[in-house]
Amino acid sequence: MGSRDIESAAPLSNPSHAGAAADAVYDSQLEVQEERKLRRLQMMMDLVMSVIGQDKSLTVDEAAVMIADSRKAALAMFPDKELAYNLIYKPRLQRLMRERYRIQ
Repeated sequence: MGSRDIESAAPLSNPSHAGAAADAVYDSQLEVQEERKLRRLQMMMDLVMSVIGQDKSLTVDEAAVMIADSRKAALAMFPDKELAYNLIYKPRLQRLMRERYRIQ
């Protein structure tokens, strides 16, 4: 085994490289989980808005309950993102309620 072979094998035997690789895999898995949660939230909010906008039998009270429940679910998924919810979804839902039920 030449010196060149030993040098190329050194990174594999270095425990700090193994820890860095494990951290990268873990970070990647967390990122995938966050992306899935975000996509789930988007789908949920799209569904709520679709039902409110299209279901002619839905009362204003039922729509308000759906909105309140969707807010609770969103904040359960992302507890520290209330401001983001208020900036992104709240205005959309308010506009939808005004248009659908002629609320001022």
